[in-house]
Amino acid sequence: MSSDAPIHLILVDGSGFIFRAFHALPPMSAPDGTPVNAVFGFTNMLARLLRDHVGTHLAVIFDAGRLTFRNEIYDQYKAHRPEPPEELRPQFALVRDATAAFGVPGIEQAGWEADDLIAAYARRVTEAGGTCTIVSSDKDLMQLIRPGVDMMDPIRQKPIGPREVEAKFGVTPDKVIDVQALIGDSVDNVPGVPGIGPKTASALIAEYGSLDDILAAAPAMKASKRRDNLIEYADKARLSRTLVTLREDAPCPMPLDELICREPDEEKLGEWLAVMGFRSLLHRMGLKGSAAAIGVAPSVTPPAPGAAPDVAPVAPDQVPYGPYATVTTAEALEAWVAEARRAGVCAVDTETDGLDPLHAGLVGLSLAVGPGRACYIPLRHEAEPVAEPQLLPLEGEAEPGPQADPVGPQLDIGLVLAVMGPLLADPAVLKIFQNAKFDLLVLTRAGAPQPAPIDDTMLISYAQFAGRHGQGMDELSRLYLGHTPISYDEVTGTGRNRIPFARVDVRRATEYAAEDADVTLRLWLTLRPLLRIHRALALYEELERPLVPVLADMERAGIAVDVAELRRMSADFADRMAGMEAEIHGLAGRTFNVGSPKQLGEILFDEMGLPGGKRMKSGAWGTDSSVLQDLSDKGHDLPGRILAWRQLAKLKSTYADALVGQADPRSGRVHTSFQMAITSTGRLSSNEPNLQNIPIRTEEGGRIRRAFVAAPGHVLLSADYSQIELRLLAHVADIAPLREAFALGQDIHARTASEVFGIPIEGMDPLTRRRAKAINFGIIYGISAFGLGRQLGISPGEARSYIDAYFARYPGIRDYMDRMRAEAKAQGYVTTPFGRRCWVPGIDDRNAARRAYAERQAINAPLQGGAADIIKRAMVRLPAALADAGLDGSLLLQVHDELLFEVQARDAGALSALVKQVMESAASLSVPLVVETGTGSNWADAH
Repeated sequence: MSSDAPIHLILVDGSGFIFRAFHALPPMSAPDGTPVNAVFGFTNMLARLLRDHVGTHLAVIFDAGRLTFRNEIYDQYKAHRPEPPEELRPQFALVRDATAAFGVPGIEQAGWEADDLIAAYARRVTEAGGTCTIVSSDKDLMQLIRPGVDMMDPIRQKPIGPREVEAKFGVTPDKVIDVQALIGDSVDNVPGVPGIGPKTASALIAEYGSLDDILAAAPAMKASKRRDNLIEYADKARLSRTLVTLREDAPCPMPLDELICREPDEEKLGEWLAVMGFRSLLHRMGLKGSAAAIGVAPSVTPPAPGAAPDVAPVAPDQVPYGPYATVTTAEALEAWVAEARRAGVCAVDTETDGLDPLHAGLVGLSLAVGPGRACYIPLRHEAEPVAEPQLLPLEGEAEPGPQADPVGPQLDIGLVLAVMGPLLADPAVLKIFQNAKFDLLVLTRAGAPQPAPIDDTMLISYAQFAGRHGQGMDELSRLYLGHTPISYDEVTGTGRNRIPFARVDVRRATEYAAEDADVTLRLWLTLRPLLRIHRALALYEELERPLVPVLADMERAGIAVDVAELRRMSADFADRMAGMEAEIHGLAGRTFNVGSPKQLGEILFDEMGLPGGKRMKSGAWGTDSSVLQDLSDKGHDLPGRILAWRQLAKLKSTYADALVGQADPRSGRVHTSFQMAITSTGRLSSNEPNLQNIPIRTEEGGRIRRAFVAAPGHVLLSADYSQIELRLLAHVADIAPLREAFALGQDIHARTASEVFGIPIEGMDPLTRRRAKAINFGIIYGISAFGLGRQLGISPGEARSYIDAYFARYPGIRDYMDRMRAEAKAQGYVTTPFGRRCWVPGIDDRNAARRAYAERQAINAPLQGGAADIIKRAMVRLPAALADAGLDGSLLLQVHDELLFEVQARDAGALSALVKQVMESAASLSVPLVVETGTGSNWADAH
């Protein structure tokens, strides 16, 4: 043992992890047919531990047997524990073999539990001046946490310290023993005091200080059943304290010197991994083995869209999908919750009577605790009304109504939330969702506590494969599990025959809903390990997942709209459209339905004989915006008028009219829904209403923004990143003149014009600056000479000369563009400065137009995606910053590079300064980030 550095001893709770891995992973078999799912989980954990969390010393601690000194003290201790499952028994020895293969000491001692040995080693190392990390999530070990001793959850790779202990037990680690003595432990048959649970126990500790103080004070307490039990079961409580107290004086079978971390024997380890068939680990660790491997390891290469995975990630075919259980009694529900706690991880899914989580009612819940092990809890199913014979009522009799067929027993939602609430809030149990934001909004609105900690399979996939394929559960299941789940249409019908989910037969609902939870859990087992392989773990854990509750709060808050102003706007738009229609009819030479593409095509191409028309498969002329824009660019007036009419019609229907119906009649606020996994660049999108498409620089767009207003006594505060994509371009392409201009705070467009056209900034013609601005922003989106010429009103040849001059002055930008095209072709994706992979479908398409579009995407995605990463970083940090500053400002909207807040008018200045500081420090680039803020009574004035 070296005296030069303090000891950092890592102790792995081997016995505890075996059970957790067994329940978390699906069945797997070695080439000889031996079950190995727990061994596989343990081996992966140990390999990751050696790579990422290496201390100076390491050991794995095991239980030597079921009988210990505690059985001598209390013969009923763990007496009711069932025998291990048949499939788990052969894996105990294999886990010990795995430990030996890695060259890690495996320690056990007859008559003592692994927890006691861990306590003894932790004491020994801290007394020697070192520190100890216990790799386990076992609540019994939390009593050991203190300065120098901490824990780490091996599944979630999260530290467990005093804060997590207090969240679980309601007390600091030094009081955990007293809490456990009061509540007992039904799993280990520790008696405790009847009727006292964790909340009561922690409240008693807070009031009286310790178990002894509580028992001494019991006779003087107010008469109650709790007081009587404390008196009657005082000796049981003291016995329980003895049973749950870990013995720091237990023997340490191996001296600390022998626990020094050593590199494993690669030949021995590779041989063992190969024999077990763990070829993914062989590949990941760069080892060789002579035995044939089996296909049980996670796939490291995602399938192409529409294709099956190369290797079945977790052998889904070995675990049937169902049958699933329907939970209709409190006892059954409590058993499922207990199983979820033992597993330490579960998948949760909600079934509702609508798609809007802020208004939908909870119809049922599903829970999965292992592959193929899932249930459904019906809450509000109802029968289809049955029509009664039309009989006239007798005098004085009530009018007969439809009678409902019984649907069978269901649990009261209050009871279900009371039982499941502690599980949802338990920091020691990971809750997995597919599209967690929806379920969190539904659950909290129904009265459940905020679920935490969580994982989201949709976001886990999105962090790795944005743009490569969709992130819906059914698509992910087909791609990564080789399984097609029951569809919603199959259980509810389609079209006019669709029935609400509440009317679906409970048996059929169980098959559908429980399968969703089962699939979600299997997707987590398959996709979660790939995050580290694809270098997306930090992106997911630091950006995407923490953003879920932030966006949920934004959706709950909503934003107020001025309904009267919207109605006036709608009427004004209608009058303007009528006038435009009259002008259009005059140009066409007759009246027609301006909103009809078919009639418009006949006017343009059949009657007016304009060139360039193309018929679609239906036989009608194509009249989309690209066709009309092309005709307008060629000097034809009517197509341009149609485009203007369509733009106004869209604004009227999408905003002026729709927002009135979307506003909550009680609060006058609209609640947009933020979509987290749609775009290929990481950008958020929104719908109902879509706030991303409000024109920024038009009069109509400004008027629509004026209809979004602050609550009385409040103002809206807009915070907008200035030219963030250009700043990212200067950073990633390393363009010295642009970096200098941003560093000096110069007008970037004037500086570009000066650099490209060789004229001084002072006294620059505004038209010259406008041309440089068009090039600056156009380059980001791969603009062509034709497109730039159309935008500036010049010939394509002149526009080409501008672009050539631009690249001649900034050759690094062309190099960047060439590099992004090459990366996209070689990898299928490009990467943002913060590590997000943006997949680029069509980069090798034979169709030149589609390929050119993909190349433009490849150029822009790192910039647009980088901007999305930066604003998400800020959004994740802002809630805590506001809370620390004591400001009650609310984040309401995110639109592209802008955040919109609502704050009391007196706090606007303080909030503006804080938001600016947080947003500008969200990332460190070679150019400064600049945020412009403004306030006003409405969005337009604040923007």
